[in-house]
Amino acid sequence: MPETIQLINAHENNLKNISLEIPKNKITIFTGVSGSGKSSIVFDTIAQESGRQMNETYSGIVRTFLPKYKRPAIDDIKGLSPVIIVNQKPMGGNARSTLGTTTDINSLFRILFSRFATPHLGDYANLFSFNDPQGMCPTCEGLGRIITLNIDAAFDRTKSLNEGPFIYPGYKVDSMQWRTYAESGFFDNDKPLQDYTDEEWHQFLYGEPTKVEITYKKSKLEVTYEGFVTHFIRTQVKTDKEQTKTSAKIMDEFSVAETCPDCEGKRYNDQVLASKIDGYSIFDLTDMELDQLTTVLADLEVPEGASGLIDGIKERVDNLIEIGLGYMALTRETSTLSGGESQRVKMIKNLSSSLTDMIYVFDEPSTGLHPKDVHRMNDLLAEIRDIGNTVLVVEHDPDVIKIADYIVDVGPHAGVNGGEIMYTGSYAGLLESDTLTGRSLKLALPFKETPRPAERFIQTQASSLHNLKDVALSVPEQTLTVLTGVAGSGKSSLIKGVFLPEHPDAIYIDQKPIHTNSRSNPATYMDLMTPLRKLFATANDVDSGLFSYNSKGACTECNGTGKLQLNLSYMDQNDITCPHCHGNRFEPDVLQYTYKDKNIVDVMEMPFDEALDYFEAKPILKKCQQLVDVGLGYLSLGQSLDTLSGGEVQRLKLAKELAGKNGIYVLDEPTTGLHMSDISLILDILNRLVDNGNTVVVIEHNVDVIRQADWMIDMGPAGGNAGGEILYTGTPESSVSDAKSVTGQYL
Repeated sequence: MPETIQLINAHENNLKNISLEIPKNKITIFTGVSGSGKSSIVFDTIAQESGRQMNETYSGIVRTFLPKYKRPAIDDIKGLSPVIIVNQKPMGGNARSTLGTTTDINSLFRILFSRFATPHLGDYANLFSFNDPQGMCPTCEGLGRIITLNIDAAFDRTKSLNEGPFIYPGYKVDSMQWRTYAESGFFDNDKPLQDYTDEEWHQFLYGEPTKVEITYKKSKLEVTYEGFVTHFIRTQVKTDKEQTKTSAKIMDEFSVAETCPDCEGKRYNDQVLASKIDGYSIFDLTDMELDQLTTVLADLEVPEGASGLIDGIKERVDNLIEIGLGYMALTRETSTLSGGESQRVKMIKNLSSSLTDMIYVFDEPSTGLHPKDVHRMNDLLAEIRDIGNTVLVVEHDPDVIKIADYIVDVGPHAGVNGGEIMYTGSYAGLLESDTLTGRSLKLALPFKETPRPAERFIQTQASSLHNLKDVALSVPEQTLTVLTGVAGSGKSSLIKGVFLPEHPDAIYIDQKPIHTNSRSNPATYMDLMTPLRKLFATANDVDSGLFSYNSKGACTECNGTGKLQLNLSYMDQNDITCPHCHGNRFEPDVLQYTYKDKNIVDVMEMPFDEALDYFEAKPILKKCQQLVDVGLGYLSLGQSLDTLSGGEVQRLKLAKELAGKNGIYVLDEPTTGLHMSDISLILDILNRLVDNGNTVVVIEHNVDVIRQADWMIDMGPAGGNAGGEILYTGTPESSVSDAKSVTGQYL
């Protein structure tokens, strides 16, 4: 069995025909600036080719149902094993997917309760599943909440039936639907809805179906009266009819999610909730924070024979705690997890796998982790290696890079200026090398010498949202403020749940990925295409639509994609370059029209650095400058957004907002995906925003950014119920000598 993975002449994306040997059964960490080519090696070459070759082991018919993998641009690759990608994509899932279900801890709990809970309900484990009809609450069908009518949106309760109280469509005065209520005999038609007695209001909303006689268009009709909410749920919520645009609009405007009144959000039926072990129902245990749950499990009095299951549950729970997720409960829906949290949950899931000789690929696993928690994550990477696997990690955090058995440094810079192997070897060797990464690892930014004074403050109301303990946020105006603290300490609750709702004009730049497809590019994202097309149209006196590959200018053969799909029966689908436009997406006739001696294809291939010297129109120059300012001058105007790295996307979002009005900027971990050498660039941008009169608030774990801030607000002391307090406010430098500040200990 080969001891290395061998890449021979890889030229995917910006890779410059690199050849590389990566040791197996080791932790190899790929370093280099954002956009240098790390992901092109790990994800677009190694993972792609592994997936493609795995697919080829299946029949053609089966392959039509599998994910599609294209052949990467590489001459040869040897020593490959199956690849498991553990990325930062949020886990998503629907309302039935929780931390407990996705880690299979709920499965162990179901077995435990089906065997040992009293009263005994039977040995069928799914009796204790909220996703099984036998275990779920019948009212909410195991969701813990119900979709019902938003009563405040549906009626004007100051009006009587005769005055037309219905905001909900279709119930105008004298309509048949209106008469069903007005002529039912249940109500005083001149009495405002707000004056109804409890009985009348209940009848109006929840009345049982009853036959009533009405007069409509001079005819006597027998119709069925039912309460408005009852009718809404039957016709809009619990319906098998395909949703139309009208019904979708009604649901959007008039529905609301409420905690299920029967199970009180617990998802299970009464029988399940009454079946207990040592006084705890399955919901009681899964709804505890993991830190508390592990203590309870250790002291749980269980029948003989249950200890093995308890140990299995406790092991998995302890693993989640070790990776810094002790503030969560197993009832937490996976759709609410951040990208960093999702990746750590996936790590734990893979730890319980019996597969060996696999290649595990991690995309910046330190994202969202406080320095306090990084060593726990490092231990997990080592565990995955030690059970017989190869671990490949794309990472920027110096504390993660230190644990590498082998390092591949890619560079020297980004985009067309990257794609080369700068160094391979040990961490000690990297420090001695003269690469950008090696030099950056030896540098640490100092504390800011003269922090801006904190004089006037922007305040919020005190809040106890989620785990906050009656906390108010106080941010000094026209300063760079960092909000710090371990994962789950309450930073996001304080910003997203309290600060932003009270300051809706603030510009918020989060970590959510931008919508990308093969037709979107930096020029479309920055709204540059309209003025650019207008330039070409005016210079040539033709329709501006000719200069769009999404409109009149699109190649007639490939519809502006630049590629044709080759489908041959059950063979894998192949993309080939369009022979009509040669991949440039435009109808060849369009290329005769020029502006300053360049056609539209030439301009779309131009880097933004060059565009600053080429264009003269101020609106275009301003937006090009915004991209150059965030270090993305090497990107071409027409580069597909789906080829950008996470760090490049983060800076692209920042560039778009740089022209925003003066006020408050809130950024959620803007250093995500950034190389150490790019931290100074981000700090320059943030400081420039403050110098221009803005107030900048940053949620951040990066110690260099924290040291360079004017003001620091540290939350903790831990996550979940053990967090939600402000431990320290003041300059970052002073936090070092404050015993309460957890972050101060790492500065």
